[in-house]
Amino acid sequence: MKKIGIVMGSDSDLPVVQKAIDVLTSFEIPFEVHVYSAHRTPAEAKTFSAEAREKDFGAIIAVAGMAAHLAGAVAANTTLPVIGLPVSAKNFDGLDALLSTVQMPSGIPVATVAVDGGANAALLAIQILAVTDATLAEKLNAKRRADTEAVLGKNRKIEEQFNK
Repeated sequence: MKKIGIVMGSDSDLPVVQKAIDVLTSFEIPFEVHVYSAHRTPAEAKTFSAEAREKDFGAIIAVAGMAAHLAGAVAANTTLPVIGLPVSAKNFDGLDALLSTVQMPSGIPVATVAVDGGANAALLAIQILAVTDATLAEKLNAKRRADTEAVLGKNRKIEEQFNK
């Protein structure tokens, strides 16, 4: 199975990254986590991105806040799918990171999930791997069924409480 790369611009992003790690772990997906900044360690970020395919990665999650150039810098140096995960910050609640991540020039795409959406970033990465892995696709289907049942269970409780 291909592994997922997670690159965060700062270790302060770890609480958001942890959500992605938890999902990948629950699906038994191999992954690596690194701190590479688009601005402070651009050479290392470039090397990681450029070598990711030969190191058996299937997708990369790039996590950054504020200027959030990391996803674009990673995508510029690989043709693997890159998932941008913008992180909230005190000044603009993550809007700055969202716009920096989603506004990529033509030819350098970055899939972007919600601000602080670590779980969805991991799920999207898993969906990418599941394109060629039927077992993984079935695990995703099972999760969807379990999520549906959880919501329907909550609905039943609400109906019992209010619909008399």
